Amino acid sequence: MGDYFCLSDCDVIGFDLDHTLCRYHLKETSRLIYESFTRYLVEHKGYDKELLELTPATWDFCFKGLVVDLEDGSLVKLAEDGTVLRATHGTRDLSTEELLRHYDPTREWKHFQSLNTSFTRSAKYYFYDNYFDLPGALLCGRVFDAFHKVFKWIWEPSTWLFCLYTQQGKEVNSEFWKDMIAAIDHNYNTSAFKEDAGTYFPCVKRDPGRYLQPCSDAVKTWLRTMKSAGKVLLLITSSHSDYCRLICQHILGKDFEELFDIIITNALKPGFFSLVPHQRPFRNLVNDEEESEGLPSLDKPGWYSQGNWPHLHELLKTMTGKPEPKVVYFGDSMRSDMFPASSFGKWETVMIVEEMEGEGVPKMKAAKSNQAPVEPLEKKGKFEEQGMKSPSAASNQWGSYFVDVQRTAEGDEEVHKLTWCCHCIHKYSTLAIPSVEHIADLPLDYKFPRFSPDKPCTSGYYPRPPDSLLKRFQNQ
Repeated sequence: MGDYFCLSDCDVIGFDLDHTLCRYHLKETSRLIYESFTRYLVEHKGYDKELLELTPATWDFCFKGLVVDLEDGSLVKLAEDGTVLRATHGTRDLSTEELLRHYDPTREWKHFQSLNTSFTRSAKYYFYDNYFDLPGALLCGRVFDAFHKVFKWIWEPSTWLFCLYTQQGKEVNSEFWKDMIAAIDHNYNTSAFKEDAGTYFPCVKRDPGRYLQPCSDAVKTWLRTMKSAGKVLLLITSSHSDYCRLICQHILGKDFEELFDIIITNALKPGFFSLVPHQRPFRNLVNDEEESEGLPSLDKPGWYSQGNWPHLHELLKTMTGKPEPKVVYFGDSMRSDMFPASSFGKWETVMIVEEMEGEGVPKMKAAKSNQAPVEPLEKKGKFEEQGMKSPSAASNQWGSYFVDVQRTAEGDEEVHKLTWCCHCIHKYSTLAIPSVEHIADLPLDYKFPRFSPDKPCTSGYYPRPPDSLLKRFQNQ
């Protein structure tokens, strides 16, 4: 494996689309996603319309890496060993005493082994690890707050039960989660873009420049340079083909298809990396509609829908002329990109970690959009000035994405721990960068120090480790 990673050593270079090749204006997009989910709950499920009202300061709660415990209505931030670093009930912080009473002195979260070993979805919890559904964490907290006002909390010596029941006798938090899944499906299902359904797609279609950041000329040149060097370029996204086309035309230009040898949409990651017998077949697309009959294999480059890693691997072997082509994949989601690509595909992986920019890593200048935002600048300015936190920035309530402090029961000792998310970056990623813009100007044979269990945890971050991780390493 070696101590360094070079793009020039790879035969195939693959990219996720959302928040990887395409960077979003996070504040604008987060507000839209929150409104999309909440408007559905209010208009279709009868939830309180006050949920639509947010102050800029409320966004401090919106933090990537949280897990919603659907059994008791809490949100937790986990350490690398599965213990609870911080938790809230609704949006209310739990004190050290409450944490110890609820999670006992070990502070171990009971579902950690299930989440840590497979990243599978569960009816008992939900892991918020990407920006496309992250505002849902804020919505969950606010809904649980609303429940708290109406119903009573039940405490028991050994267990803290969130036993809220509707008038029909159904458990409220369970019913709420069904409504939440319905809100996500209403806004993001594969036909929503074409039908102008929901809130999200109609807004992005009307004014993409308000939400999407065009790629710089450096990134476009970088992609062309890799293709000219004989690399096979992949684009693999769970977005449907029509939305993918809108994004790519806006960020890369109308000739974007020329940049990629293979485009795979509606990939349904992480299921894309499933092995026999669970794999889905590839399907051809006709006018953005999937053909009903799946393909038995892939025999040529092109644009496909759904699919699976083993069939793609066979095509890559043919295209590269190598029995085991070396693949690197860029993505932003631990659950959908890093874990399955490294564990099942055995690919090198580069994780896009925008949180690095909130901890000392300089931001790169984004390319300018030709489209003006719909919202008046003076209105947007007032909202920004009042303190809306970007979801990628460190949170006053949740702390750093990378490192946090765990206090003892007596409160007189603090232990600095890596967060579980930070630990997963080191375990499943070859390299972590804030954006592809940060490496687009580098030569393909640039040697990046890679993550390794034999090296300090600060290795593998480019252009530099986040502040909290540096401080922890220097204090050890």
